[in-house]
Amino acid sequence: MPANEASDTELFRVLVNDEGQHSLWPAGLQVPAGWHTVGPTGTKEECMTYVDEHWTDLRPLSLRRATGGEERAA
Repeated sequence: MPANEASDTELFRVLVNDEGQHSLWPAGLQVPAGWHTVGPTGTKEECMTYVDEHWTDLRPLSLRRATGGEERAA
C-alpha cells in the first residue's frame, strides 16, 4: 500500500499546534513537540471529518490575530 494511503483499520489522532493548524497523526506514534491531541482517535475518514468541521479558517492563528480575527486556537 502506498505511504499516503491508510487502511480502513489504521487509527489516527487529530493534532493541533499553537498556530491552530491541524494534522492527522498515526495513533501508535508519539505526538511530536509543539503539537497536542484534539478531537477523536479513529479512522482517517473520521479524523478528516473532525478537521473539516473544526479547521475552517486555514490562516495561522498569528495572522488571524494580526488581522483582527479569532483570538484562540481551535
